[in-house]
Amino acid sequence: MILESDKQTGAVRKHYIGMVTMLDIVAYIADDDGSNDQTTDVANLEKKMMVPVSSIIGRSFEGLSLWTLNPNTNILDCMELFSKGIHRALVPMDSQMENIQGVELVESASSYKMLTQMDLLKFLKDHASELGEILSSSIKEIGCLNQNVYAITDRTKVIDAIKCLRTALLTAVPIVESSNDFEEDHRQLVDGEGRKPIGTFSATDLRGCHLSALQTWLPLRVLEFTELVSRSPLFASKEGVSAPKEMVSCQPQAALADVIEKIVSKHVHRVWVVDEQGLLAGLVSLTDIVGALRVSLLSKIDVM
Repeated sequence: MILESDKQTGAVRKHYIGMVTMLDIVAYIADDDGSNDQTTDVANLEKKMMVPVSSIIGRSFEGLSLWTLNPNTNILDCMELFSKGIHRALVPMDSQMENIQGVELVESASSYKMLTQMDLLKFLKDHASELGEILSSSIKEIGCLNQNVYAITDRTKVIDAIKCLRTALLTAVPIVESSNDFEEDHRQLVDGEGRKPIGTFSATDLRGCHLSALQTWLPLRVLEFTELVSRSPLFASKEGVSAPKEMVSCQPQAALADVIEKIVSKHVHRVWVVDEQGLLAGLVSLTDIVGALRVSLLSKIDVM
């Protein structure tokens, strides 16, 4: 953020130059010279953490630009932006621009608010009665079931899991049981379809993690890491209670309304879809839901 003085009034106005997400940080941590030496990764971590935060802006696609929405942007246009995989946008509250959305912040303002995909979904949930029968459709019927699901195994180490997120620009992956029937590279992403999910590894798992703890945790297997995180006071709730992170899932026949309820109440950004045997069949992300809802709403408008 840069503070500027208004040329006419002299009032101090904020002008943002970038936004850093956990995916940017994960991508930076995972960036290396191609070496597979995990000892080097851990040793270099402290040095990496000393760089200015501005130097890691744009490590993810979303971070390449500051996404903005005008305060007067209508909900459908807002949904269009979020259906493209953009998770959050700045809203300049005293904007002088027309009702547009853009990829660049082209003006400064005295104050901003942040609008996220989760905010939008909560709004739509609160106005469920106005969405009619759309929410009663199954996630499969409405088209928000994404069958392309990548995973890591329970033998994958934290540093390799971070590199997998960076490579595929993913914010989270399911952890699946490793197979005894065939050999697989636990340092790489695997096809998750038909595999048994036993947990989730997310970029946000590292949020609030002290440097000393992260250096210790990088060489661990992901399941060990998730168990440590669930017990660590660093990640305790406001009441001071640590609890295992729940793996939120549903079946392909689940109603969209029920999936949205799970997402909002559990505050997760994706739901793993499993079949009757509990094997992965895909996932539903906020991006998938917003995109499917927008298409359905536009179709409804066209019919009217």
